[in-house]
Amino acid sequence: MRAWFWSLCTLTFLSGCMMGPDYERPEIDTPPRYVQPVEEGESFANMVWWDLFEDAQLQELIRIALEQNKDLGIAVARIEEFRAVLGVTRADQYPTVDVSASARRAESSENALPGSLVEGPQDNYRLSADVFFEVDLFGRLRRATEAARAQLLATEEARRSITISLVAGVASNYMLLRDLDAQLEIARRTEEARRDSLGIISARFEEGTVPRLDVNQAEIELANASAAAAAAERAVAQTEHSLSILLGRNPGPIVRGLALTDQTMPPAIPAGLPSELLQRRPDVLASEALLAAQTARIGVAEAARWPSLSLTGALGLESGELSDLTASGSDFWNVGANILAPIFNAGRNRSRVEAEQARTEQALLGYQQTVQRAFREVEDALVAVRTYRNEHAARQRQVEAARNAAKLSRARYNGGVTSYLEVLITEQSQFSAELAESRTLRLYFDAIIQLYKALGGGWIAEAEATPDATDPRSAEGNNTSQTAGEAATDNYAKSGT
Repeated sequence: MRAWFWSLCTLTFLSGCMMGPDYERPEIDTPPRYVQPVEEGESFANMVWWDLFEDAQLQELIRIALEQNKDLGIAVARIEEFRAVLGVTRADQYPTVDVSASARRAESSENALPGSLVEGPQDNYRLSADVFFEVDLFGRLRRATEAARAQLLATEEARRSITISLVAGVASNYMLLRDLDAQLEIARRTEEARRDSLGIISARFEEGTVPRLDVNQAEIELANASAAAAAAERAVAQTEHSLSILLGRNPGPIVRGLALTDQTMPPAIPAGLPSELLQRRPDVLASEALLAAQTARIGVAEAARWPSLSLTGALGLESGELSDLTASGSDFWNVGANILAPIFNAGRNRSRVEAEQARTEQALLGYQQTVQRAFREVEDALVAVRTYRNEHAARQRQVEAARNAAKLSRARYNGGVTSYLEVLITEQSQFSAELAESRTLRLYFDAIIQLYKALGGGWIAEAEATPDATDPRSAEGNNTSQTAGEAATDNYAKSGT
């Protein structure tokens, strides 16, 4: 009994050992503030997307995309895959119990067993329960479970990253579509005005009051406007097709909502602190989870260099006659223990450890690179928001001045004060200014969308879990990425248990 007691104590102690390093979040050189000037206050990325985008039709398109987008559907299915993989891996930590039954009839060769007293065919019936259990002496199975759990978390964060990218992608393409609609309208309006102008100038030419050159110049400008209208029409259709794919359906027309000039965005756009990105952005959290998974795999490889212990047992009934299977004396049992200790394998196990360590170094560098890319994307978006706001204000002044100049030059030409060349120059400037103003407004809105995405914009975990998740307005508003960050910390802390 004393030997059994000390053996049990030894197994308990060894089963508590964990080979390999425990995961610790790497130190990141996080700047105290952004380089670009930002407004003070809570990050506007805490806004949920249906509060950021107030166009009801855009909200509806985003809802459709979240339900039907194929990339998002693949990401959800991948989560289920890795959840099942975690279940398979974790099951290895527990005993395996199998029930088997067999019936066999055989006759042995007399030449194989000369002098055997057994003659004729023999029957054998067997019913047994077999148990197998690998004692996790050095934490190989627990480290494998830890890696699988972190891999699942990375997959969940990847799905959140796809969700945020999808929301931003639908919004950006919708803004582009409304910009192209505006450009098409400007081009058609200009085309109609120039067609009327060509008619007037052609009549004047017939009367001999203007030269043929004015007619040719009017024809050139009409052709330019017609070409611009055709190009805008083509771009509208192609953008509709692109947006349809994001919605998870075949290419087709897209229902519009507010015009580009009627869209509203938050008047204040505070970005928060750079350190918040480490807890908010799902791609950063996914990269960290992959680093944690890879760190655990070092322990799996380390444990393979040490002895392994497995316990087996069987309990059942066996008889030569089926009627005697449950009779007294047919029962049997056995227990056993197997120890396997690697002695010489030409450095294979050591090389496996070195390979996992190298992969972990790659994962660490990948995590650091992901964090740096997140900082860069926010800085790029911040400067884009500020400069496009200023550029759009300048474009508005340019349009106003160009319209006044075109109106005055047309009056001067009709009064015979100037040549038609001046009219062409001012009207072309007006046309270009109106197109540029629409494009700059769209780029300003797109910069806000990209900043929202770069900050890890507000998809909320609670909304996903509720039965009414299909209606985003029924969800309560806590930020997803913060919840995901807390979950990551909890999972890493519990992964060794």
